[in-house]
Amino acid sequence: MGATKFDLNDDTVAVVIGSGAGGGVLADELCQRGKKVVCLEAGPLLSTADYRNDEFFSFQQLTWMDKRSTSGNWSVASSSPALPAYTAKAVGGTTNIWGALSFRIQPHELKARTTYGAIPGAEIADWPVNAEELDPYWQQAEDRMGVTGTHGIPRLPVTNNYKLFDYGARRAGYKQVANDRHAINSRPRDGRTRCFQLGFCGQGCKYGAKWSTLYAEIPRAEATGRLDLRAGCTALRIEHDGGGRVTGVLYAAPDGTQHLQRAALVAVAGNAIETPRLLLNSTSGRFPQGLANGSGWVGRSYMKHLNSSVWGLFEKPVHMNHGVTMGGTIYDESRFDTGRGFVGGYLLQAVQVGIPFLTAVIKPDGWGREFTRFVERYDHLSGIWMNGEDMPRAENRITLHATEKDAHGLPIPHVHVDDHANDVAMRKHFLARAEAVLRAAGAVDVMRGSPLPASHNMGTCRMSASPEGGVTNSYGQTHEISNLFVTDGSLFPTATAENPTQTIVALAIRQAAYIVKQMG
Repeated sequence: MGATKFDLNDDTVAVVIGSGAGGGVLADELCQRGKKVVCLEAGPLLSTADYRNDEFFSFQQLTWMDKRSTSGNWSVASSSPALPAYTAKAVGGTTNIWGALSFRIQPHELKARTTYGAIPGAEIADWPVNAEELDPYWQQAEDRMGVTGTHGIPRLPVTNNYKLFDYGARRAGYKQVANDRHAINSRPRDGRTRCFQLGFCGQGCKYGAKWSTLYAEIPRAEATGRLDLRAGCTALRIEHDGGGRVTGVLYAAPDGTQHLQRAALVAVAGNAIETPRLLLNSTSGRFPQGLANGSGWVGRSYMKHLNSSVWGLFEKPVHMNHGVTMGGTIYDESRFDTGRGFVGGYLLQAVQVGIPFLTAVIKPDGWGREFTRFVERYDHLSGIWMNGEDMPRAENRITLHATEKDAHGLPIPHVHVDDHANDVAMRKHFLARAEAVLRAAGAVDVMRGSPLPASHNMGTCRMSASPEGGVTNSYGQTHEISNLFVTDGSLFPTATAENPTQTIVALAIRQAAYIVKQMG
């Protein structure tokens, strides 16, 4: 951690909770604009030297393992009830382990209510910001992250996995197929080296070629002398004054002692489970339902992108693990077309995982000759992943557990998810189409995987045009408390078909400019 330290009673600082794609970028942006920032991160401060190209080790090292409980009819409630979401707990947040796919949201998806119409059992809403407004911030995010295929940055080399994927996709009739846009250096850039195609994107990039706030935004912010990074510090409660403005954050230090950091403003960027949990835990006489929750929307409309996978077994070796984790994308199915039996769309993405993760992905119960045949011929496999727009349901939500507490005596979060009929139809469509692509590429056999714990978590503090329809305005400023902000995927009113990180970064850049302009 840097040498900069601000006093606990310094009420001129901005407190940012979380250091990932939202919090890390916001902290850096505010520091560059001359503001003092205290960044509280629950996880440890690591370096690229601490990463290890070992899936089992890295899972234990980087994953947010704090207990959660789960209910609902989604399969994760039975397969992974204590770990419904796969996120990281370390400085840099989930940018440590993300696959680095970087997309803009399609204009029609930002107007989902207008485009899709009313969907029974779903709280579809238009975003209170459009593509034209977001365009300059997407551009800044692409430049900051070094997204290939933008700003003259070459794309990464194609992998064997992508070659099969592309061949099968075009034989199956798809037209919009591409080696993806990655926030991974295809050549040295921004003081970081190029990608060496090691295949361990999800275990932390040892060379630092993949963009992460750990070694991009955080060091840059520290260099200003205006960032006080406090790793291993867990936010417990946000305090406010008699007028309803937030005044500071109570947090637990690594040694378990509790401290109150005063603040001029607070931005919460703890991911779509921990962010609403913190707001719900910060009750008071003035805010009996939790901070910024007068509308009752805090914790509601949890979305996680529909995921599933299909794996093809080929006669000859593929070596899918040679190269980036997410190798390419079919975009054709991300369109709006109700003729398929569902609204919204999904992306088919070339994917590879190592043997330890494969055993969990292809058949969670791990039993039978079919299972062992795929595992023993690992180097002959190729995979396709689903990234689909799930429906925002009000009752799919994060609440506080009635009895179970964490190490600090606070209720653990409870995650409830029921699949919408639209979700079921979309996943069924994906499985058939992904299998068709692999068979068209020459697969001699296929295996359909099961949905995994969520890696894209969105929607639990959604932005809205009116205070009644959500938690924040389009800048992430809460409707009820002018100096309380949300800076992560919680803001998304709908999931869209695209991976969320680039838009989280764009919204954080936009939020920082708004904060400085509005609050000085």
